[in-house]
Amino acid sequence: MADTLNVALANLASPMVLFFALGFLAALARSELSVPEAVGKGLALYLMLAIGFKGGVSVAEAGLSTQLLVTALAGIILGFIVPVIAHTLLRMTTRLDDATRAAVAAHYGSISVVTFVAATEVVTSMGLVFDGYMVAVMALMETPAIIAGLLLARGAVTSSSPETATPWSSLAREVFLNGSVVLLIGAFIIGIATGTKGMQSIGPFVEAPFKGILCLFLLDMGLLAARRLRESTGLTFPLAAFGIYMPLIAAVLGVVSGTLLGLDVGSVALLTVLCASASYIAVPAAMRMALPEANAAIYLTLSMAITFPFNLVIGIPLYISAAQMLAG
Repeated sequence: MADTLNVALANLASPMVLFFALGFLAALARSELSVPEAVGKGLALYLMLAIGFKGGVSVAEAGLSTQLLVTALAGIILGFIVPVIAHTLLRMTTRLDDATRAAVAAHYGSISVVTFVAATEVVTSMGLVFDGYMVAVMALMETPAIIAGLLLARGAVTSSSPETATPWSSLAREVFLNGSVVLLIGAFIIGIATGTKGMQSIGPFVEAPFKGILCLFLLDMGLLAARRLRESTGLTFPLAAFGIYMPLIAAVLGVVSGTLLGLDVGSVALLTVLCASASYIAVPAAMRMALPEANAAIYLTLSMAITFPFNLVIGIPLYISAAQMLAG
């Protein structure tokens, strides 16, 4: 318990969390502080490129292994299981319509790249080791979660109005050609292909500015999260509670799975973070096409304004401590 508290306090004092808090408080106070949308997208592109490339280089240096393949398969399976659990809990505890319930479940089955990046920084600062292929696991977990969410969404749409259901070809294109998926996997493959030589070529670009850009991006996320929370409508107590307990339930699946797979502590912690995080980039785009009638204010507020801050401030230290207790 003391170790968890120490990690939590250290995380609260980190520049990443403090810049997120600055943006959050500034938006609540209705400050004019803002990050241009184009700049925010540019920051996100940089983070995905850097984390994907560095993960690919790590795999190139270590080589493909059975552990990588087994962990990737486990990540894919978890990507299908978590949204089903989320959907079931929402049906039992809330009065959401079918479309919105499916959309929310999709968000919680998918992953947050920014939460993962923040967790890697905390894990590294603690001196814990994690495998570079966890980046590949991250990229692979996003797509099955979206597919599972779309299957739930498809059931909701076809049961109510089959003539308006979005064609599967359009949905498949939205899932597999989503910008974040393409860039993450593409940068990862480039990292594998170029290896150490590639890192020597662009290392100063993907390493030195990384933490500073992450802080600026989290400042923007704080601004967006607070504004989303301030503008949200229809957010009931059961829904807000779901935004807290669902990550914890998913985290249990992640930490147990990682421990059973025999991963090192850092990798178990990151797998736990991936299971516990909720998407606010890739899934909204897919749900906007698949379920335009779903309440975007609810699923975006839950993932961005409740679960993301919870994971950033409390969740990450908790998940790392759980990984240390079970896999340490």
